Order: sequence, then C-alpha cells, then structure tokens
Amino acid sequence: MPPRKPNLLQGTLDLIVLQLLQAEPTNGFDLALRIQATTKDVLNVNAGSLYPALYRLEGRGWIRGEWRATDNNRRAKVYSVTAAGRKQLAADRAAWGEFTAAMAAILRTSS
Repeated sequence: MPPRKPNLLQGTLDLIVLQLLQAEPTNGFDLALRIQATTKDVLNVNAGSLYPALYRLEGRGWIRGEWRATDNNRRAKVYSVTAAGRKQLAADRAAWGEFTAAMAAILRTSS
C-alpha cells in the first residue's frame, strides 16, 4: 500500500500562506508551486483551496494583492503580507508551536 499524503489540518493553510508570502511576495500559481517544492511534494494545494484562502486573507487585511506584469507580459496578482498579517503570523506560529509540542508529547507515550 503506498504511503498516504497528509491532509492539511484546518487552519494550517493560512499559516503556510502567511509564512511563505512573508519570505517572498508572489502570485497564487507560484505560491502553490513553492508549497509543493518546499515540502518536497508532501503538500499539494489545489487552486480550489488556495485562491479562496488568498481572498479570505486579503479580506481580513492580512495580505495585500497588487496586479503586476509577469516576465512573460501577463498580468498576475502578487500578494504580500501586511503589518496586520505579520502580527497574525506571529500568533499563528506560537499556537502551532504549542500544538506540535502537545502532539510530540502524545507521540512519545508508549502504547
């Protein structure tokens, strides 16, 4: 049986998007490729999940989108993290650290 790829836990996509956009503003298509490359194909986010997340984060004021010309002269919306988004990212990273520490404690228990 081939190994299963993990599903994104509820709320982790926002954290992933904020973290990667803080590192480098980019468009949605390239962001999906960066998620896939950074995780060595463990996480693949489809457009049906990514673009609603981008619109949601933009609506909350955590990211800003700006239309720009790409290298091949097409228009793409490039997203970057706002000050409010950086604050949210810090809070999400702290919560994620607590969650992963709790899971690590559970996984260290013997059955």
